[in-house]
Amino acid sequence: MTCLELSFVVPDDELVTEILTAILSEIRFDSFMQEKNILKAYIQKELFIEKDLNYLLKEDLFQHVSLLKVEEMPEQNWNAIWESSYQPVIINELCRIRAPFHNPDSAYPYDLLIEPRMSFGTAHHETTSQMLELMLTIDFVKKSTLDMGCGTAILAILARKMGAEPVVAIDNDEWAFNNALDNIILNHTEDIVVQFGDVSTIEDNKFDIILANINRNILLADMKHYAHSLFSGGSLLLSGFYVADLPSIKESALLNGLIYKTHISKNDWVAALFQS
Repeated sequence: MTCLELSFVVPDDELVTEILTAILSEIRFDSFMQEKNILKAYIQKELFIEKDLNYLLKEDLFQHVSLLKVEEMPEQNWNAIWESSYQPVIINELCRIRAPFHNPDSAYPYDLLIEPRMSFGTAHHETTSQMLELMLTIDFVKKSTLDMGCGTAILAILARKMGAEPVVAIDNDEWAFNNALDNIILNHTEDIVVQFGDVSTIEDNKFDIILANINRNILLADMKHYAHSLFSGGSLLLSGFYVADLPSIKESALLNGLIYKTHISKNDWVAALFQS
């Protein structure tokens, strides 16, 4: 089997990369690897249809995505190669995020199983890993928790395993919604309520903890909804934005009655904690 490797230059926007990866899978790309701003996508040569890719890249959402090169790869066991290079993520020696082809490890209090077929929401990106890191500093026991823009539901799953209840996960992307449903089953956290929708889906429900790893513009637009949906003394954890964006995130939070507590950063990405 001859395989093609397509290298895309992608913007520093996790959401755009997530959507691009999801749509590429729909046109029969079957594995992905990302190194900084380069996304490599793999497809069997006989399945590749150039016009489908060209049509995809004309979408306004992908105006900052460009195809760098296409290379024909020699026949190899690509699944084995990909699996050998795909490593579990360890957060503070407490939480491990692994794929189905990794063995479980009881050395970690939280051993999460996430199917990486779309290569996002697996904690390999700084925003997700830093959200998990902040979560490990918080008491979730008996705390009602919302994972807004849940993606794979990795944050909701960790919250539930840390004792949160009830837990609600919401996403407005159909693929993410279905993937979240799959992952809560893989992790035996079926009591997580997964909902298809946006911030309006929250309605008048309130939570002790809200998690939102999205992007700067959505966080700013929805800050008032997060503040309204938190119980007094509740916690709001945010990520998906850069260090340069932190002042505007802080300002918006303050205007909505939220108090900045702390933040962490890595490679210019930030995760921040606020309280109501």
